[in-house]
Amino acid sequence: MRHGKMLGILRRKAASASSYNLVNYGSVQSIGRARPALTGSKSHGYVESILVPEAQTLGRNHNLIQQIHQCAPVCSMPLRNVVSSLKTDFSTQLWTRSFSSDSGDLVDAVVPFMGESISDGTLATFLKKPGDRVEVDEPIAQIETDKVTIDVASPEAGVIKEFVAKEGDTVEPGTKVAIISKSGEGATTHVEPSDSDPQPPTKAAPEPAPAKVEKPPPTPPPKEAPKVSSPPPPKPSASEPQLPPKDRERRVPMTRLRKRVATRLKDSQNTFALLTTFNEVDMTNLMKLRSEYKEAFLEKHGVKLGLMSGFVKAAVSGLQNQPIINAVIDGDDIIYRDYIDISIAVGTPKGLVVPVIRDAEKMNFAEIEKTINGLAKKANSGSLSIDEMAGGSFTISNGGVYGSLLSTPIINPPQSAILGMHSIVNKPMVVGGEIKARPMMYIALTYDHRLIDGREAVFFLRRIKDVVEDPRRLLLDI
Repeated sequence: MRHGKMLGILRRKAASASSYNLVNYGSVQSIGRARPALTGSKSHGYVESILVPEAQTLGRNHNLIQQIHQCAPVCSMPLRNVVSSLKTDFSTQLWTRSFSSDSGDLVDAVVPFMGESISDGTLATFLKKPGDRVEVDEPIAQIETDKVTIDVASPEAGVIKEFVAKEGDTVEPGTKVAIISKSGEGATTHVEPSDSDPQPPTKAAPEPAPAKVEKPPPTPPPKEAPKVSSPPPPKPSASEPQLPPKDRERRVPMTRLRKRVATRLKDSQNTFALLTTFNEVDMTNLMKLRSEYKEAFLEKHGVKLGLMSGFVKAAVSGLQNQPIINAVIDGDDIIYRDYIDISIAVGTPKGLVVPVIRDAEKMNFAEIEKTINGLAKKANSGSLSIDEMAGGSFTISNGGVYGSLLSTPIINPPQSAILGMHSIVNKPMVVGGEIKARPMMYIALTYDHRLIDGREAVFFLRRIKDVVEDPRRLLLDI
């Protein structure tokens, strides 16, 4: 009775003590709890239960295990001695818990946000390969949209483990493209399979000697059947065109940018009442101004003086004099813009892009040239952003850089007009009653005839002509 009472007291006192996990020794599967004795007592303890599925294999420790299992007090030795005595007569097997180290090592490279009006894109190409080392924010793939080309950057420095998307897939913002291993473990590398364990060559068994076969007597050759002349192939009729063979053709899918440009230009033709008017400009004075001050301009502003800045300033002056050309139709209303954002059409290998010069009316020649050069470099490298191409109230297209003599440009929706520049050609002109050779350029204005009448279009082109032929008008505002 006294022994049972003491056991109950010890159990209640040790109820709040922490439990101890012990390792798996031999056939002993687990020791549930090792409860310490009262504070201040000797280093003795009580073991609540031990599961012994194969107790008969414990040898001379069988009686000791059985007493512990029956919750009898073990006062003759401490708990650590009990455990040490258990592992002297049978093998030890250490049980460890496996922790996942991949959770903090692997990071995902995902498609970034591409803009308010872009919901998806095409995975155009991978710039890296599995196994390549990448740094933080280093591009690993390019996403082609209907407006711009966007880079997928690596979020961490590491090694590309694998790609989870393929070239040509349609991806959305947030789509996983690649898995990056920060430590470089488990990365797939392009290594050709080695022949480290070649199969030992087997000795070929000696071939048995061929048995002698008696040859049958020769048979007489069969008589040839009379040849029947095959009818000649039918001649193609004259109405059937002779198409080139398919192996001389190549089928390449259109880029998303090219499809977008085609759709917008066709919508422009279907929506607007397009009309084009022309004029020609004598480039003598503007070219003279450029040749006289180009070195001083470059030395002070760090950029070359071109002809485009002169046409941008002339277009700004024309739009200020004819604000209807800077306006746009919206339903049953006309929206007049009190700002001038001029889009510059730039041809790239992937398609036509139109970056925008913001607030062109507030810029001087140097600021316009710097902006145009920066936008042109980004357009050719495919690094233009959505913000740099959004908006625009008027467009200038310079086909003259490619040698175009005359063209009718198409309006860039939702704008209402576009100015086309062309190549400079020396022509005989009457100047002061004399015929002289002059560098002349044709300019064309295509406009929406629903909004702009011929009067405003002709006045606009006339203002362009006056300013370009005499740039001093800009200083005097006349």
